[in-house]
Amino acid sequence: MKEKIRIGFIGLNPKGQWASTAHLPALELLKDDFEITGVANTSYESAKIAAEAFKIPYAFENADALIHSEHIDLVVVTVKVPYHFELVKAALEAGKHVYCEHPLGNGLQESIQLAELAASKGVVAVTGLQMTVSPEVRYLEQLISEGYVGKVLSTTLIGSGGHWRDETISENYYLYDKKNGATMLTIPLAHTLAGVTKVLGGFKEFSSNIINHFKTVTLQDTGHVKDKTADDQIMIIGTLENDVAISVHYRGGISKGTNLLWEINGTKGDLQITGALGHGQLTPLTIKGASEAEKEMITLMPPPELYDSLPADPVSGNIARIYKLLALDIRNNTRTAPTFADGVELYRLLDSIDS
Repeated sequence: MKEKIRIGFIGLNPKGQWASTAHLPALELLKDDFEITGVANTSYESAKIAAEAFKIPYAFENADALIHSEHIDLVVVTVKVPYHFELVKAALEAGKHVYCEHPLGNGLQESIQLAELAASKGVVAVTGLQMTVSPEVRYLEQLISEGYVGKVLSTTLIGSGGHWRDETISENYYLYDKKNGATMLTIPLAHTLAGVTKVLGGFKEFSSNIINHFKTVTLQDTGHVKDKTADDQIMIIGTLENDVAISVHYRGGISKGTNLLWEINGTKGDLQITGALGHGQLTPLTIKGASEAEKEMITLMPPPELYDSLPADPVSGNIARIYKLLALDIRNNTRTAPTFADGVELYRLLDSIDS
């Protein structure tokens, strides 16, 4: 019987935050591969509450104690972006495997340093680019490679970020301060571009334009008005490596129309991918297509085998797919899950868009 990989969470709160709503359901599906043995939060008291709520054996006084514990093989970092660098760096230096949510670091330089350190330590270091492992993206790769649309000529992407207009709540205000590294560019657009480039290839050349319409944001729960520095309109136009024309427009807030519309147009057909939100990593994606003599688009479902016997739900399902690959990488010393190097490549693109 294979030994389970022992996980230590940094940033696990029972009050419905990302780790508890997304990671825990994913890991529940992979009990043969993983067990959660430890948790560390901003306070020892918070860690003890989480450990009791989720029946985790060890509550650690601080992150450093968790990182250096003999009971932890894999450190999972699910805190806010400004804290990623120091926590991930400490875990890597301790020789632990790491799963860090995207964005890997707060900016390109932090991401590069972490990727270089991970490579030097020879550990498995994974970043949470969930859309790249989704059944829909894998199916789109298959359709393109099989010539469903013929030669790809162009692609267009329009998305709504959900946040980044002129109202929010205090808990989410950090998203509106650009220096925190958790913006519309680095979260919904970044995740979705990771999926787009996985299917169609990376950028060859482009120009971009970024606008911040709203200079302040009202906190609905307190009535306070605070500065807003994160942008709410992002436009990109250019070509991908294979000379595919690409146009991208992301906007803050929610549209009364389509909130995710991605089209791929070729010499023999067309594909249209839609979702309820511009977070391609979070929203269920509907694929429609028409090829050759077909006059109208039909819904195309990914083959069952692309789901890897895991749920279609993009939140827990895609995170479970990353964990499944991560387990294989740890056991086989492979690199099939999205790596820190992948995170750096994406951040180079983001850095260029915002330059």
